[in-house]
Amino acid sequence: MKEKLTAIYRKSQYGYIGYIEELPGANTQGATLEETKRNLEEAVILILEVNRQLTDKENM
Repeated sequence: MKEKLTAIYRKSQYGYIGYIEELPGANTQGATLEETKRNLEEAVILILEVNRQLTDKENM
């Protein structure tokens, strides 16, 4: 299943910030827009992995 998420990027005083509207906690920053995009992708993957682990523990 492929899910489409909304990534928001904004320029800040120190580079860029990025977050996913539909996934609380998925936010990051970077010196460049490209770095911020990579960081945000990693953040989403990590959040989904942790959520899966928590769900698995609850269902045991």
